[in-house]
Amino acid sequence: MARIALDAMGGDHAPVETVAGAVASGVDVVLVGDERQLAPLVGDSGLPIVHAEDVIEMGDDPAKALREKRQSSIAVAAQLVSNGEADGLVSAGSTGAAMAASAMIIGRMKGVARPAIAAVVPAGERGKVVLDAGANPDVKTKHLVQFAIMGAALAETRLGIADPTVGLLNIGHEPGKGRDHERAAHEALEKAPVNFIGNVEGYDLVADQPDVIVTDGFTGNVALKASEGTSRFVMSAI
Repeated sequence: MARIALDAMGGDHAPVETVAGAVASGVDVVLVGDERQLAPLVGDSGLPIVHAEDVIEMGDDPAKALREKRQSSIAVAAQLVSNGEADGLVSAGSTGAAMAASAMIIGRMKGVARPAIAAVVPAGERGKVVLDAGANPDVKTKHLVQFAIMGAALAETRLGIADPTVGLLNIGHEPGKGRDHERAAHEALEKAPVNFIGNVEGYDLVADQPDVIVTDGFTGNVALKASEGTSRFVMSAI
């Protein structure tokens, strides 16, 4: 079974809820954080603890905090993965810190210039992948092509979709729509090794197609949060 390094100090209700989740998961988890706080919460579960004396707070600058707090829970957890002592990393803390730790400590796969945050949206029969959801506000055309390839691979392996369709988030379906950036990306994606079906619009986030939506981190984050806000409004109205 794969071992997961859990940033037990990350999240709004950490470490109480993170430890409770680890105990209930039935997964091989190693807790990373302040041992003095974690030990009483572990109880009889026997979950191992790796001590980390610092925490990167939500308001900290991710890259700066990672350099200054080398013994933070997210940095130590990432180091466990880098050393081969854990197979994966989970954190409910600062997204920026988790991304920075993954890129700087664990490292990127060959051919991946920018890691992206992928969100699985409950749409269609199996859901769909939207990326980037906030890691890269400014991107180049080559990054969007890489996001499309990574998103398609995730949709195939995680959602079980064979030859997933890929769409580029834009202000219209026509190939000529959008800024120079989107038009260049459309042209590049037509030549990419993915099942690209063209531009899609905001309402396609909850449509059956495409299986993967590609955009920059700024636009993707706004689009997803707008959808979340709409869902909350509808539920409260009901």
